[in-house]
Amino acid sequence: MKIDTNTIVSMTEANQNFSKVARLVDQYGSAVILKNNTPRYLVIEFQEADSLQEADTDEVTEISKHLLARNAEIYKELAK
Repeated sequence: MKIDTNTIVSMTEANQNFSKVARLVDQYGSAVILKNNTPRYLVIEFQEADSLQEADTDEVTEISKHLLARNAEIYKELAK
């Protein structure tokens, strides 16, 4: 995942100034909160949460084709 350095906020700053985090999300679409200098939390707009959880149909189809090709011999054996 690529992180825009403009969207990084420390945990301390997020606690003291959450409105800044909200403004970053409004402007850039997300904000990353660091804890102990490592990315720990991702803040996104509520509407974006559903799209992150749903898999794209084409993506699922490609994964299925890959798995079928990779395990063709096993599926043939199971079909007997």
